[in-house]
Amino acid sequence: MTDGAPVLRLQLATALREFELELELEVERGSCLALVGPSGAGKSTVLRAIAGLHRPDQGRVALAGDVWLETAAGTDLPPERRSCGYLFQDYALFPQMTVWRNVAFGLAGAPRAQRRRRAEAALEAFGVAGLADATPRALSGGERQRVALARALAREPGALLLDEPLAALDARTGAAAARELAATLKRTAAPTVLVTHDFAEAALLADQVAVIDRGRIVQRGAAGELSARPASAFVADFAGAAVLFGVASTSSGGSTVVELEGGGRVASSDRAAGPVGAAVYPWEITLEPAGAGPHGSALNRLEARVTSVTEIGNRARIGLLASQPFAAEVTSESVTRLGLSPGARVTATWKATATRLVER
Repeated sequence: MTDGAPVLRLQLATALREFELELELEVERGSCLALVGPSGAGKSTVLRAIAGLHRPDQGRVALAGDVWLETAAGTDLPPERRSCGYLFQDYALFPQMTVWRNVAFGLAGAPRAQRRRRAEAALEAFGVAGLADATPRALSGGERQRVALARALAREPGALLLDEPLAALDARTGAAAARELAATLKRTAAPTVLVTHDFAEAALLADQVAVIDRGRIVQRGAAGELSARPASAFVADFAGAAVLFGVASTSSGGSTVVELEGGGRVASSDRAAGPVGAAVYPWEITLEPAGAGPHGSALNRLEARVTSVTEIGNRARIGLLASQPFAAEVTSESVTRLGLSPGARVTATWKATATRLVER
């Protein structure tokens, strides 16, 4: 990036089945923007519109000075004339072709004599040159992802589009593939747009995160900014927070108290009044035996019943039900020490300063 100006620009308005998709995006050279949202929010339609696989009702797509789409002027370049590298969710490798031919397929405009050489160079960059003569069926999920990335980047595209790049991988393969993909994105100079339903994945891979709901971007910023200051309960939930709903008012001591729907109350150092969502991240919550007396500085104490225990490595996510459902994240040692299992009673505690109050 030389002048700091946005390179990839998108203005889009199109009717989907249940809502209108309407947004504007700008992504700088060498930067990755993640679109995060639930299934059906319009994320993949955005990628398809950039790539020329979906023609919006109204819109404009431009890479630097090259206009790929301008509906008002009747401009609509076909996909092969748009300088896009597209990584599909299922990788879309041709099963009957060898690996190197899959990569060479993306070099259709290059002289035939150069295609294998360039394809093998792209595979070498991803550490899979030894698989050049294999077929996709013989590859692991992580290897297929590397081949698909090699194909997407072999033509040196002006923009890179990634559609749920880790969704086809299991948890073990996905962790390694995520690290490799993050390193790849740091090396590429192309503006990148990534879509995912996983906020943690977006935080790992992207410089900026845009949360999309029913065709609209509701908040955009660095992942840490969205986690620390979510604009709404929807964003807080997507960022991984537990959100409890209630009505806020100022206590006699000056802090804000939220009377929770269904019973119970929590305190926050944020100022608010009226209906709110009280958001707290699961790792901020400590679990104690039911009925344990107050101690320490945590103002918030909710009696709850354990509904689920999901252990991942040396951590465990504990589903809880008080007046509303929420979750805590604790160590595996705590699971054993507290005898946590579905039906167990516990006290969930956390600090008022860890409680963010957000719009409902």
